[in-house]
Parts: sequence; C-alpha cells; structure tokens
Amino acid sequence: MDTCNDLRQYGGADAYFQTCPSRPVLSLLTSKWALLTVGALQQGPLRFNALRRRLDGVTQKMLTQALRTLERDGVVTRTVYPTIPPKVVYELTELGGSLTGLLTAVQDWSEEHLDEVLAARRSYDRRAVAEVEPVRPAGDQRLSGQHHDLAALPRGEA
Repeated sequence: MDTCNDLRQYGGADAYFQTCPSRPVLSLLTSKWALLTVGALQQGPLRFNALRRRLDGVTQKMLTQALRTLERDGVVTRTVYPTIPPKVVYELTELGGSLTGLLTAVQDWSEEHLDEVLAARRSYDRRAVAEVEPVRPAGDQRLSGQHHDLAALPRGEA
C-alpha cells in the first residue's frame, strides 16, 4: 500500500495534514472573490467602486471581506488619501504580484476546459434525476416500474 510521505520531517509543509500551517494560505487560494480581486488588480491600483464594477456579481460585503483578507495576508495594500471624501486605493503587493502566474494558469485552464466541464455537469445532472429503482428482494414485484400509493400498502410495508 502506498502512503504519503510526511514532508514535515524534512522541514516542509504538507497541506494534507489538518494541522499544517499552510492550510490557511491554501484557503486564500480557494476563495473565488479573493482570486478575482487579485486578477482585477493585476492591471494596476483600483478604488473600491471600480473593483466592484469590474467584479460583476460581487456584493459590497463580499468584496469588503475579500479585500480585508487579502490585506491581512499581505497580498493587497490599502492606501487612504486624506481628501474629502477620502480616496481609498487598493493595489497588489510584491507578494500579490507573485500570484499572477498562477491565476493566469487557472483562468487559461478554466477557459480551455469550459465546454468539457459543462458537458460533464449536464451528464451528471441527467443521471442524478433519473429514477432509481428501489432495492428489493428477488421476486418482490411491489413498486416495480410503477407509481403506487404507499398508503395502500399493508401497514408496516410503506
């Protein structure tokens, strides 16, 4: 039987372990709005409303949460200019900029395989809605391919 090597013994992280410190970083990479925000900021600094317009479908709450998480993780900087009203600009840090290659690869893969993924979903959904015959003992013909009123069955068999 093959087992995974515990990379911690070599000084490395192993995200497959529940206690691995890399898990929170991995969760950053699985947040749709965080990734799309980083992608939008690849072109340069943006204000909140410009980001919100770019990220079609994001709510103010979700964008605010994504930006706070990205700022906390050192991926985005938030600069407030002392104007009236205050001007707030978000931009990628050097660390955030290092994500752009990964994001481009994920976007390219998504676009390249979109038709295959959608076809797989349709196929799965067709199978999922197909009526499944109940498992019965051999020779038991009740409910076989027909809709029956369960209330009409003898007590204890419904």
